[in-house]
Amino acid sequence: MTNPSKIRQLERIVEISRHLSSTHDLARLLQAIVDVACELTKSEGASILLYDHASGELRFEAVPGFQEQNIKGVSVPLESSVAGWIFTHARPMVLQDAKADPRIYREVDRSIEFQTNSLLGVPLMIGQRPIGVIEAVNKQNKSQYTDDDLAVLETLAGQAAIAIENVRLLKKLQDANSELLRLDRMKSDFIAIASHELRTPLGLILGHATFLQELIGEEHNEQLEVIIRSAMRLKEIIEDMAVISHDAEGKSRVRREEFSISEMVRGLSEKYEKAAIKKGVELQLDVPENDGLSIFGDKEKIDLALTNLVENALTFTDEGGQVGVKAEKDDGYIKVSVVDTGIGIPAEEHERIFDRFYQVESHLTRKHGGMGLGLSIAKAMVELHNGQIWCESKEDMGSLFCFMLPVDEEKASAAARIFKTAEQ
Repeated sequence: MTNPSKIRQLERIVEISRHLSSTHDLARLLQAIVDVACELTKSEGASILLYDHASGELRFEAVPGFQEQNIKGVSVPLESSVAGWIFTHARPMVLQDAKADPRIYREVDRSIEFQTNSLLGVPLMIGQRPIGVIEAVNKQNKSQYTDDDLAVLETLAGQAAIAIENVRLLKKLQDANSELLRLDRMKSDFIAIASHELRTPLGLILGHATFLQELIGEEHNEQLEVIIRSAMRLKEIIEDMAVISHDAEGKSRVRREEFSISEMVRGLSEKYEKAAIKKGVELQLDVPENDGLSIFGDKEKIDLALTNLVENALTFTDEGGQVGVKAEKDDGYIKVSVVDTGIGIPAEEHERIFDRFYQVESHLTRKHGGMGLGLSIAKAMVELHNGQIWCESKEDMGSLFCFMLPVDEEKASAAARIFKTAEQ
């Protein structure tokens, strides 16, 4: 015959388990566990104590409501208390007659005007590590604590330990996320301020250097060319920083017009053929002969994405290598691929290569230069069009970067809905 008392115990423990999975309010949850501990073990009181690393003592975290006011601020030492013994030995303890037991820390009794006559205590464990103690005191009707009482308290101890650890882990995660957001905000602020403040002095340097180039003879022309080239490189970096800043602040806007991807790819020859020849890299372009691959989008932003991918491929491909660019239609989208036979990217780096300022190479040893903004800019520009960008690469074998763009606003809106649903 089923024992009604056992059924009630199981029901109450299941209730606590449900509560455990539905709330992150640790104080309420521990209070509920204490109340159930009193009920199921038929005790006058119960408590949960947690180890305080700062003081090296146990402090009360949850007690019955009628005791809460008087017990706040009371700590229990590890050396001269039952709770301390349970914690340090990570073992339960039962005292059926505790009225004169010297191991009872009587300061607690005096604080709450209470007399501990019997006690059952169980450690709270995370793996093999104790974090606190749960106690039930004074079995009602002067009865003795049983093995069933011990099993109930051990079950509740496990639930309390899980709840405490979950809340602690959640707090650590929230703190880490807050710190990451703060650092990201600082990074974004720096980018915005630096790109703004550097524009004016750099413009003056370029303007005066160009003016002097027209006035000074050929004997100093080489030095001025170095100044102008270096200033132009700084200008490109500042423009990249401004693009990233605008995108991070949500200021980037897509100004749509119809244009040809085929023409854009063919234009890469004029832009990069000299640089490719100088480096000893073969640049190959592949677009349909009789199809302009028309698209309705922001030509300037798509061109920025494509040129960043090509420059990245040329940068990381050594002499004798190849860089190829191909554009083609793909079911309402246009797919653009940039492939190289360069140094490739280790598999563990693939998820981070589109992050701002991220460099695959160590900043101490890298030889190819750059600030790690090119790929993040390409990603931002593609995603502004509700497109997708990805990378496939093997170390020492080369890389393939692809992006797909919807050909018109209708397709772009459909893609946006798909991506939003996927994120949810």
